[in-house]
Amino acid sequence: MRFVVRLITTLLGLAVAAAGVVLVVEAVGALVRPGTGDLIVPWQRVHAALSVVSWDDAPVRAIAAAVLVAGLLLLLIATTSRRREIRLHDPAPEVTVTTDPRSLARLVGHQVRDQDGVATASVTASAKRVQVRASSQFRDAGDLRSRLTETAEHAVHDLPLRSTPKVLVSVSTPKERR
Repeated sequence: MRFVVRLITTLLGLAVAAAGVVLVVEAVGALVRPGTGDLIVPWQRVHAALSVVSWDDAPVRAIAAAVLVAGLLLLLIATTSRRREIRLHDPAPEVTVTTDPRSLARLVGHQVRDQDGVATASVTASAKRVQVRASSQFRDAGDLRSRLTETAEHAVHDLPLRSTPKVLVSVSTPKERR
């Protein structure tokens, strides 16, 4: 979601910058050559076309509704794109400690990958859940799932988290070669 917000703000910034460049070019052109006309935008034709439009016309109301919907959509995107942080216990009343889900997933992932019999592992984390997907090096996983669950839970419990996320572990075995 943060990518969408960054993309939208970049595009809006470029649009405002382009409008500013056009305005500066038009203003400098009007100062250097007064009364010669427009350089980039035909302001006389735009003014003539807009002077016959009323606020009660259907296209004006449709454009206003579209701008309202776009604004509400942008507001919704901006409010839901907050940074996801996981709160930890504060060491002092005036200190707030947080970590991001990626760091938690990286910590659990390192410990899971260090276990014997793990070929690959991917970990996703949030404040409520840590999900581990591992693949075994061997066709018979044996007790790998229980060992990985214990390792992941131990890694999560070692952190001073305010609320302990649920740990979910799935283990897949390599398929037989044909």
